[in-house]
Amino acid sequence: MDKYDSLKLENQFCFPLYVASKEVIRKYKPLLDELDLTYTQYIAMMVLWEEKKCKVTELGKKLYLDTGTISPLIRKLKSKNYIKISRAKDDERVQVLEITQEGDALRDRALKVPQEMLKSNCLSLSLEETLELMRLLKKVIGN
Repeated sequence: MDKYDSLKLENQFCFPLYVASKEVIRKYKPLLDELDLTYTQYIAMMVLWEEKKCKVTELGKKLYLDTGTISPLIRKLKSKNYIKISRAKDDERVQVLEITQEGDALRDRALKVPQEMLKSNCLSLSLEETLELMRLLKKVIGN
C-alpha cells in the first residue's frame, strides 16, 4: 500500500455521496422545471407546505443552508409570489415566512414529483435498499 492511497479519488467515501447527490438532483430537474422550481426551492417549499409558516432561521436549519444561500432562495420564492415575508411580533429582527395561496396551490402540481421519481426507480435500488440508504444517510447527517 502506497502512502498516497488515501488521496486516491476511488478511496474517498465523500466522492460517491457527492456524485450520487448530483445524479439524483439531475433526475429531479425535468420534473421541477415543469413547476419552475430549482431543487433547493422545491425542498424549501416542502417545508412551507408542511408548516405553512416558519422563521427564516428554522428553514435554514431544516435544509442545512447558510444565510448566503437562504437569502437569495427566499427572494426568488417571494418574487414568484409563493411566500410572503413578515417580521415576528415579539422580535422585529426575526423574519417569518408564510406560504401564499399561489404557493399552496403549487403543492397539488408537485404531488407528481415524488410519484414520478419512485416510478423511474432513479436509484436503481429496491424499496428495502432505498429505506436502508435513507436510514444510513440520516445517521451520517445526525438525524
